[in-house]
Amino acid sequence: MTGSHALRLGDIAPNFEAATTQGDVDFHVFKKDSWAILFSHPEDFTPVCTTELGAVARLSSEWAARGVKPIGLSCNTLESHAEWIADINETQSADVRFPIIADADRRVATLYNMLDFQDATNVDKKGMPLTVRSVFIIDPKHVIRTIITYPASTGRNFNEILRVVDSLQLSDKRKIATPVNWVPGDDVIIPPSVKQEDADRLFPGHKVIKPYLRTTKLD
Repeated sequence: MTGSHALRLGDIAPNFEAATTQGDVDFHVFKKDSWAILFSHPEDFTPVCTTELGAVARLSSEWAARGVKPIGLSCNTLESHAEWIADINETQSADVRFPIIADADRRVATLYNMLDFQDATNVDKKGMPLTVRSVFIIDPKHVIRTIITYPASTGRNFNEILRVVDSLQLSDKRKIATPVNWVPGDDVIIPPSVKQEDADRLFPGHKVIKPYLRTTKLD
């Protein structure tokens, strides 16, 4: 079972219809005019995944503040998801309300190249591959802006994913880039593509460390 062509930054996120814990969704309709984070976990009732989905739920106000809709996925049934959500809420002090796709036939996982063909232990009881920990950050125009893939053994840092969203949204509004370890409020970088005369106009008082390395505070 193989996916379509490898998805890249700048591609339009493939649309799909699927059953979720919040009802049937048409993905592009679900996220219309919003950002979305489509993320997969290997399997329900597993320890790392339980902590991850709890973290996503606890960040619900942060996603909402940025206009981001999270939507999860694994190769399990709706019944499995519903039973597991109770465990997540109980053990993680969470309230899972975002939709989780039931992708038992691996149709969406194949479309997004989420299946794990490397780890022989990351399979279901029938020996079918499960998903890795994929993350797709998708903008309001359905454009894929970030792709991150973690192995099954490594839990994600969703605060880092929030930070990436902050960087993307800020760079869309202003002609800037963000430096290493940037968080909102830190100085940003003026890209080399911005001519000096434009930098003087757009970012008065900016610092020129090198002709190619210019930093500035934002109002």
